[in-house]
Amino acid sequence: MNLSKVKMVVSDMDGTLLNSQHEMSHRFFELFEALKEHNVLFVAASGRQYNSILDKLHTIKDDIIVVAENGGFVMRKDEEVLSTPLPKSQQQKILKVLSEVSNIHTVLCGKRSAYLTGESEEFTAHLRQYYSAFTIVDDLNRVDEEIIKTAIYHFESSEAFIYPYVQHLEDDLKVKVSGPNWVDISSPNANKGFAVEKLQEIYGILPAETMVFGDYNNDLEMLGLADFSFAMENAHDNVKQAANYQTASNDALGVERILEQLVAQKG
Repeated sequence: MNLSKVKMVVSDMDGTLLNSQHEMSHRFFELFEALKEHNVLFVAASGRQYNSILDKLHTIKDDIIVVAENGGFVMRKDEEVLSTPLPKSQQQKILKVLSEVSNIHTVLCGKRSAYLTGESEEFTAHLRQYYSAFTIVDDLNRVDEEIIKTAIYHFESSEAFIYPYVQHLEDDLKVKVSGPNWVDISSPNANKGFAVEKLQEIYGILPAETMVFGDYNNDLEMLGLADFSFAMENAHDNVKQAANYQTASNDALGVERILEQLVAQKG
């Protein structure tokens, strides 16, 4: 595997670059400095909100590109690269469908803040792992901010208890099972693949020069844009089938192991 031509590395966060305790490794930051020396662009691509991603990567935030909200919002330093909002009419349609589903928790995701009703203290506490900036409101239908994504959580299983009720929305929207407990609904072009493709166009980077890491269904589109696409050992079966390669789990530094090979070949 000749990695010497790689110019851009794109990594998912939860289940991929973060371990099971949602922590970054010290080794990654060491390898990042080596990537920077070789002018390799690093992109953090996550279903998380922008602020939450920056919290995890704050020491290198000025040197990376952040693809937040599953590709709906992309920033480099203080510059907005891409924004793909959810039309208000579609947002209301989604909320109407979700009002008929039991035992779920809905979050409206804006560029700088997320919105929820706060009816469940347990969920609100859990949300802090993924959203560092959120606002509790009385009625989600009255949120005025431009919304990028609707995120829905179920404490047991997103595939079993959320997806069947929103699957019919796929005719007009992007519906993604983005984790064991999450389903994300956004505009059709608000996905990680669309965002990565735009970055490839902007920076003149080919699929043969792109490396991507992922673990769940919301990573599928971007994996298809890289010759060096890696599924984590802990990845969903769909991701393992889509990726060209496989690496160790997120708890076994799977991303870092491949980055070490990349840096060595750049040397």
